Amino acid sequence: MNPGEPVRFTLPTVADTHAFGRRLAGLLRAGDLLLLTGPLGAGKTALTQGIGVGLGVVGAVTSPTFVIARVHRPDPARGGGVALVHADAYRLGDAADPRAEIDDLDLDASVDEAVTVVEWGEGLAEQLVDAHLRVRIDRRDDDSRLADLEPVGGDWAARLATLH
Repeated sequence: MNPGEPVRFTLPTVADTHAFGRRLAGLLRAGDLLLLTGPLGAGKTALTQGIGVGLGVVGAVTSPTFVIARVHRPDPARGGGVALVHADAYRLGDAADPRAEIDDLDLDASVDEAVTVVEWGEGLAEQLVDAHLRVRIDRRDDDSRLADLEPVGGDWAARLATLH
């Protein structure tokens, strides 16, 4: 895999999307930013739920659409060591300055200490860190999903090379 080159995974079911999130969590560490894109119903939240399980966070991960962002603390009893910040920028797109609204969420205050996942965050949240992972999920007619993971800077390409 070349640096910056997307890696594609086929996820036949929602359960596979969830399981893939658990595997992906094994690569994640505090300070990581993931930007999830794709149409409504593609599986962005299902992927994040799997990441939450893989990180061992407290409570169920649900869509943050109406609260914009949720913080899920690590649960040491589940092996958790890092928090998950799950944000949804979908409703910010209609704002006069959506980047200012991202700033108002104060995600940069926790980005070094947590794994931050921003749904609909492309074009809005990249400024939070120097390197990030873009994840595009598309739902096909047979309900399977295609997940394209694109490393942007840092050691993302090397980490993705270990993902099976």
